[in-house]
Amino acid sequence: MRRQLLGGTAVVLLLVLTTGCGDAVPGAATAAAGTSRPAVLPATADDLGDLVLADVPSGLPRVPDADLDPPAGAKTVQDVAGYAEDPGREAQVLADYGYRWGWERFWKDAPDLTSVFVDQFTGVSGAAAYAADLARNDTEYYGGSPDRDPDDLPAGCSLLTVDAPAADTGLGGPAAFVWCAHGPFTVAVAAVAPDPEAALAEAHAATLAQLELLPRG
Repeated sequence: MRRQLLGGTAVVLLLVLTTGCGDAVPGAATAAAGTSRPAVLPATADDLGDLVLADVPSGLPRVPDADLDPPAGAKTVQDVAGYAEDPGREAQVLADYGYRWGWERFWKDAPDLTSVFVDQFTGVSGAAAYAADLARNDTEYYGGSPDRDPDDLPAGCSLLTVDAPAADTGLGGPAAFVWCAHGPFTVAVAAVAPDPEAALAEAHAATLAQLELLPRG
């Protein structure tokens, strides 16, 4: 299952990663500054949306949710299942995982693009299984070998870098993807940039900043 990106562009799923410790990544400290981890789990999709990054470390302009097709923002089981080739089967899998709701957000200034997807489940095991599915499916689509235990991301995160994407992937440049299981949440971050180092730095900083906003459950 892949989640489509901007306006039908076949970029796909999310998440990010790397380069030294958090303080060494431009924008990481700023993005997380002033945040305090909430103690209560979101009770609605809108509550979850309040915990999704409003800005990304690179400073890219945010794309309005309504400008995308399908729109970004709040996501139901049916919305996410609709990205799959077999929506009915995917909806059942998501239900088995305990999927509750999700939220998508995008920032873009071509060719740079950053996306953040956050999904909430009824329990930890469903979130972990979903994060693993995202990592496996995106790796099959984009190619490469993911790092399933990156040194400078928390446990439960995987990283994939695509330095020279194939033309049929729809990626506009080098990209970095991160998928994390974080309590009852999954976080998927993707960053596309003119060079691999910039993509990696953006994905890494955005991932750490997003994880900082979520309770552990």
